[in-house]
Amino acid sequence: MGSESLGPFRLAPWFSERPWGTRDLRPWYGETGTTKPVGEAWLTGPQCLVETGSLKGKTLAQAVAESGDALLVSGSKAEFPLLVKLLFPSEKLSVQVHPDDAMAQEMGEPRGKTECWYVLQAEAGATIALGLRKGVTKEAVQATTDGAHRVGMTMEDLLEWVTVTAGEMVFVDAGTVHAIGPGVVLLETQQTSDTTYRLYDYGRGRELHMELGLRAMKMRTAAGKVQPRAMDGFVRLIEQKYFVVDRYDVAAGGEAIVPVQGAGCLVGLRGMAAVIGGPEGQVELLTGRAVVIPAECKTVRVMSSVGASFVRCWAP
Repeated sequence: MGSESLGPFRLAPWFSERPWGTRDLRPWYGETGTTKPVGEAWLTGPQCLVETGSLKGKTLAQAVAESGDALLVSGSKAEFPLLVKLLFPSEKLSVQVHPDDAMAQEMGEPRGKTECWYVLQAEAGATIALGLRKGVTKEAVQATTDGAHRVGMTMEDLLEWVTVTAGEMVFVDAGTVHAIGPGVVLLETQQTSDTTYRLYDYGRGRELHMELGLRAMKMRTAAGKVQPRAMDGFVRLIEQKYFVVDRYDVAAGGEAIVPVQGAGCLVGLRGMAAVIGGPEGQVELLTGRAVVIPAECKTVRVMSSVGASFVRCWAP
């Protein structure tokens, strides 16, 4: 991997078609390049294209391969550590579960999938499913996978459904059986993995992964809502083993000094701002786009003439 100095650079989102997605992603995005429903906008996916700077036109995976010494913490594997997405469900997602690191590595994958959801928008009464209801047993879950008609209930009847509102942060550690209802827009920060075991999919005809899902499932986990903490100039939304997410709000004509504490990115939530740091000048931070901050940067300045809100997502 190269060792040349590198400044912040912006990525173009990559849009993932999903049957539960939506065709209209406004106000976050205009054109998506497809007429099919889009469920996810990947902001730091390996296939996302660099839009600015000396690496323009390369994918994030290529950028890491060529400039990983500047982008990543020393000793890291040649892969960006966090996958950050925006989720746009217009229907319920499948009931699913992700493996932890140990199980994923048994299956030949490099890591599991622990994630968190920051609620950006939520209709009144919007819900997510987070874990199993108290008293539910593994046998009960197995019975629903064997056939809902036999037990008189479906998998979603066994889940703990929780109402969410804009501004809340939810932790979803690996092994948590979960689902997402419609009427929300979520910012998801997760380990870089796309390993998902579907347990129930509302008859959509997609493959289910019963055996693996039951192995990955944990009856009790640490999943739940996380209370924000006021810090010096920002709000800490969540701090976990694999990721930290902080929110910054910059007034019109103001600026924020953002420390760089590991490989990560800034994601624009509102307004526009300029990210200044490194040798390549300033980079415009736009709503719904990620600006990657190389780990070798010490700090970056974020300035806005109109006011802006953004989150910093980084791997400790």
